[in-house]
Amino acid sequence: MEEYITSFLYYLKHIKRASDNTVQSYERDLRYFERYVEEQGKIEIQSLTDQQIKVYLEHMKDEEKSTATISRTLASIRAFCQYLVKEQVLNENPARLIALPKIEKKAPRILSQEQISSLLEQPNKKDTKGIRDRAMLELLYATGIRVSELISLKTTDINLQQGYIICRDAQKERTIPIGKSAISALNMYLGEVRHILIRSANDKTLFVNCNGYPMTRQGFWKILKTYANAAHIQGEITPHMLRHSFAAHLVQNGANLKSVQQMLGHSDISTTQVYMHLNKETEELMDVYNKTHPRA
Repeated sequence: MEEYITSFLYYLKHIKRASDNTVQSYERDLRYFERYVEEQGKIEIQSLTDQQIKVYLEHMKDEEKSTATISRTLASIRAFCQYLVKEQVLNENPARLIALPKIEKKAPRILSQEQISSLLEQPNKKDTKGIRDRAMLELLYATGIRVSELISLKTTDINLQQGYIICRDAQKERTIPIGKSAISALNMYLGEVRHILIRSANDKTLFVNCNGYPMTRQGFWKILKTYANAAHIQGEITPHMLRHSFAAHLVQNGANLKSVQQMLGHSDISTTQVYMHLNKETEELMDVYNKTHPRA
C-alpha cells in the first residue's frame, strides 16, 4: 500500500497541482488508514471492499474521532481509490457508495471588535519581533486569509501603494484589499525589520521566523496564543478565528455576502452564509435585550 499512497501523493502534487496543505491532509488520513490495514494483516489493496472501509470508519468512531475527521478521512480514501481505478489497480471504487456522515454545522466562534483591538495592541512596536508579529496579525485580520496563505505570501504579492494583496494557490488567485492599519504595520515591518531577519537578500518570503526561515503554521499559532493571553482573551484561540472574525465583522457592518465570499475565496456562497446567520442571531438577541432589559 505504501507505494500506491506515494504515487497518489505525487499525482496530487505534480499533476493535479494541489496545494501543500491539501497534499499533507490526504497523506495524514491515508497513513492512518495504511497503519490500520497493516495491523489487520489480511487486507490486500487490490481487493479492498466497501465493508472493510466501513469497519475502519467504525474503528475511528470507537476511538472517538470527530464526525468532521471521519468525513474527511472517507473523502481521502474515496479519492485515493478513484486514483487506483484510474491506474487499473482496482476495478471499481469501493468507497463511492459509502455515505459521508452528516456534520452538524456550528456557528463559528469569533472575537469581538474590542477583543481584536486589544489583541492587535499587544505586540511591542519598538521591538523587531513585535513589529513583525503586529504586521502578521494586522494582515490576517485585514484580509481574512488562512494562516497557510499568510505564511506562503511573497513580497511580490503585496501592493501597499494601491492597498491590496494577491493570494494564490495551485488553481486560482484572488485580490484582497487591505486597510490603512495593515498598510502601516506592513510598511514598518518591510522598512525596519524584514532585512534584519531574512537570511538572503534574494529571499522573497514575506514573513520569516527569528532564524530567517519561513514562518510555519505552528510558529504563528504559538505567537497568536502568546498575545491572546496577554490580551486576557478567554478560551481556546486559533488563527482561523481571525478569519471568522474578519468575515463576521464585515457582514455585521453591512458588507454583501458576494464580496465577502470573493475575499474569503469560498467556491460556494452557502459556506459564506453562516456569517449572515450569525449576524441575524446577534441582531435578534440585541433586539430582545433592548426591548426587555430594564436598563437597556
